[in-house]
Parts: sequence; structure tokens; C-alpha cells
Amino acid sequence: MPRMLDVSDDVRAEIGDEEAARLLGGDSAPGSYDCTSCRTPGHTERERTSTVLFVGEETAVLAFAHAACIPSQVVPVSEEQLQGAVRSITAASEQSAPAPIAPDSPLQAELGVTSGLLLIGGELQPALVVEPLGPIARPGTDGPVDVFLPLLIEQGFAPVAAVDQVPAPTPGWSVLLAMGQLHAILQPGTGGGTPTAWWQAHQAMQVAAEWRSAVNKTQRVLVFAAPVGTIGQQPREDLLREALDRAAARGQLVAAAMPLAGT
Repeated sequence: MPRMLDVSDDVRAEIGDEEAARLLGGDSAPGSYDCTSCRTPGHTERERTSTVLFVGEETAVLAFAHAACIPSQVVPVSEEQLQGAVRSITAASEQSAPAPIAPDSPLQAELGVTSGLLLIGGELQPALVVEPLGPIARPGTDGPVDVFLPLLIEQGFAPVAAVDQVPAPTPGWSVLLAMGQLHAILQPGTGGGTPTAWWQAHQAMQVAAEWRSAVNKTQRVLVFAAPVGTIGQQPREDLLREALDRAAARGQLVAAAMPLAGT
């Protein structure tokens, strides 16, 4: 079925007339999508949709957005961000599985990441909670001391005494969202180079529509981190908040505010 797609001249020049025709004819365009701008659902057969092409140095990824949100366009992004999104989308492991942090990261472990909304200062704040699946030893040692929080503090995270205010931003860190899904937490590149993935989703992580709406409003994510066994898997956001409050009261919580990377 033909799609209600807008394909700008810039996008057409990048993808070619043949691929543009395939998109408009419905051969290679999805029916439903998460808008890459507002991160709410859209449908190419029922509403005007913009084609948005994210272009890195060597890779390009085509995304979709409500035409009312943004026009069809080409968006340059770093190759690292784009490759991270591609790896996440094409990975074969389960969507909710924890992912290993980057091999060149100082923290060699698997991390579990949970998304949720926290009420801080009377406003709902989009948050991610990071907890390793095992104790973290300093590089080059075997432990036994868990140094997860000290290592993060060295990277600019701040200790949290109470979850009652938005944490300060950590320069160079960001959260990568693409097409309404969570792909990675990026850390500064060595020597001021391109940011690298500190945590990388095996497969793009779905987040709730309310969470996407809050992110669209704040344009940043609050990232909280705690040692293994501190927070656990909480089935509801109120229980997640209680676990964070307990961790903060025990001095076992650090946090940073991070802007969005890419989309």
C-alpha cells in the first residue's frame, strides 16, 4: 500500500530515485514507527510522515517522523553514534537482556539498565538506573573491593544523599536515543575524541510512551548508578523510587544528568 511519505530533495539525493520510489510505493517503508522527534507512535499509511536520514562518516540510517514534528531532512551525526544504533538494531539477543559495557571502558562488567519516571521538584523526570550484575574491581586488580561508585565519581558522577533534586550534568556523557528507543549511554572519547559507548544495548530497548514524552520535554536523562544488589528488579516505579531512596540514605547512589545524543 502506498505510504504518506515526504521525501525531501536532500534525502532523495542521498538514497537515490529508485529507493525513494520503493519507499513511496510501500515496498521498503514500515507501516508503524516511533517518531524520531517526539518519540510517540506514527503510521505511514494514515498520517503524513517525514523521512529523516541520519548520516555518519561511513554509515546512514533512515528513520521516520511525524511531518508535523519535523520536515524530511538529512541529519549528520557521529559515526560512533550511528554504528552503535545499527549494532543495537541488528543484534540477535533478547531486547531486555543486560549489555556489556565497551571493551575499552575502565569498568569491565555487565550492567543492567532500567528506565523509569521520578517525581523530583514537582515534575516527572526521565531516569535510567544502572546496576552491575557483579562486583566491580579496579582495572588490573582482582578485587575484592567493589569500586563501581568510586570509578564513576572519578568520571564526574556525584554522590546522591537524597533523590530530591536534579543531579548536575557530567561533561561529555550523553544518552543515545533513536527512533524512540534507547541504544546506549555514551562516555567521552579518550583525548577529546569521538564519544564511545559505556553501556550498549544488545538490542534497542523499548521505553514507555510516558518516558519518551518526558524526555522530549526535558531533552535530558537522569542517570543513577548503584552497586550490585542495591536496587534489584523492581516491577513498579514507586518501588524503584523506594529502592533509590534507600540506596541514597546508605550512601550507595551516584547520579548525573545527561543530554540526548543523536535523536
